[in-house]
Amino acid sequence: MVELTGRQILLAEPFFEGIEETMIWSCLDGSMGRAWADALPPRSVQIVTGCFGFFGGVPSRELAGHIPPEQSYLLAVCPGDWDPLFQELRGEPLTRYALRKDTRFDRKQLEDYRSRLPEGYALRRIDGDLYPILMGEAWSADFCGNFRDRADYLRRGRGFVVMHGGQPVAGASSFTVYRGGIEIEIATKPEHRRKGLALSCGAALILDCLDAGLYPSWDAGSLASASLAEKLGYRQAGAYPAWLLQKHDAPGE
Repeated sequence: MVELTGRQILLAEPFFEGIEETMIWSCLDGSMGRAWADALPPRSVQIVTGCFGFFGGVPSRELAGHIPPEQSYLLAVCPGDWDPLFQELRGEPLTRYALRKDTRFDRKQLEDYRSRLPEGYALRRIDGDLYPILMGEAWSADFCGNFRDRADYLRRGRGFVVMHGGQPVAGASSFTVYRGGIEIEIATKPEHRRKGLALSCGAALILDCLDAGLYPSWDAGSLASASLAEKLGYRQAGAYPAWLLQKHDAPGE
């Protein structure tokens, strides 16, 4: 197994031709993410962006079981030919929901959603002061966690949180970035759910992306997330399978 660096990353491109997945694009365009191959030239490849792993080519046991040192787990997405290897590695099968990437948003509706906050709640852009607070809590760490540091997030990331009692309680942010857009991460603290907070900060982030000429891509890990996306204007592209792989699941560990 060899890591693809620099222009070698382009060797992975043919394995994902025609796949509309921004986290693959993030790696191929050099924005963020890493790639590995079974050999040079490759017969199989793995792209890892954030906690997502994408697999292509001839199924390779070595690549299927590879989780980078900085990750404790991987959400593996691949063609069906790789499924037996993930089963062998005791992966947990999951269902995710893709949203189309050609959405034409209703700005007036989004502006209305952005303004719908209950009394005592306020919208705030994620800034340098909020960065360490968000990184310090499990529910919000993914808002900024795929960027190198605070300066990198402030330069390339974008996001909004809902504040209550001086603390962030919900938010929408760039999980990853690629040339031309972002992949959205959205979350609400459990005790503040069912108040429309995710709807408001999601609308704020989408509007901010549109103003900047960026596409706000959304990939849902649950039907609830897909439903929220549809309310904001997205259309479902269909369910797809994924696998949760954890390091302690590897044989011999």
